[in-house]
Amino acid sequence: MIGKLLAEAIGTFWLVLGGCGSAVLAAAYPDLGIGFLGVSLAFGLTVLTMAAAIGHVSGCHLNPAVTAGLVASGRFPAKDLPGYWLAQVLGGLAGAGVLYLVASGLPGFQIGGFASNGYGDHSPAAALGAGGYPWQSCFIIEAVLTAVFLFVIHGATDKRAPAVIAPIAIGLCLTLIHLVSIPVTNTSVNPARSTAAAVVAGGWAMKQLWLFWVAPLVGGIVGGLAYRGVAECDDEA
Repeated sequence: MIGKLLAEAIGTFWLVLGGCGSAVLAAAYPDLGIGFLGVSLAFGLTVLTMAAAIGHVSGCHLNPAVTAGLVASGRFPAKDLPGYWLAQVLGGLAGAGVLYLVASGLPGFQIGGFASNGYGDHSPAAALGAGGYPWQSCFIIEAVLTAVFLFVIHGATDKRAPAVIAPIAIGLCLTLIHLVSIPVTNTSVNPARSTAAAVVAGGWAMKQLWLFWVAPLVGGIVGGLAYRGVAECDDEA
C-alpha cells in the first residue's frame, strides 16, 4: 500500500507542477505565451505520462474526485480512500511549493491567483470587464465535466477496452475539459489541484475552495454511478 500512496503523491506532484506550472510560468509569456491551449495540453500530458508510469501501480487517480467515483462504482475499496486523498493532497502541495520557489525567484514576482480556481469576480471571464461566471454556473460546469471525466476513465480502463488506449483517452479528455472551462473557473475537476494552488495564493482562493471540492466530488460520484449503470445494462443485454 505504501508504494501506491507514494505513486499517487508523486503523480499529483507532477500534475500540479506541470499543469499549474504551465499557467504560472508560461501562459502569458510576452509574445511566446502558450495560452489556454498550451495549459490545457500541459494538464492532459501530465495525466497521460503518469498514467503510463504509475497506472499499473496505483491506478493513477491523482484526484480525490476520481477516487470517489471509483469507490461509487465499486472499482476501488472505500477503506483505501482516505489514504489516497491524503497522498494526493500532500503531493499537490509539494508541487505547488516547488512551483512557488521557482516562480518567486523572478524579480518583481507577484503571487496573484497562482493558477487558483475561482468564481464571480475571480472567474477568469471577469478579466473581460463584464463580471465573471457566478458560483452556480461554475458549480454546474465543474460537476458535469468531472462526471464526464469519470465516465471516460471508467470506459477507457474497462477490462473490455484495449489497455493501450487508456492513458491517451484520459489525457485527451482532461485536455478537452480544460479547453472548455478555463475561462469559467480556471478548471479544477480536481480538489487536490485546487487545494494546492489555493494554499499558496491564500485569501479569496481559500474562501472559494469549497466549491472546488464539492462540485468535483458530486460529479465524480455521478460519473462513476452512470458508467456502472451503463455497464450493467450492457451485461444484461
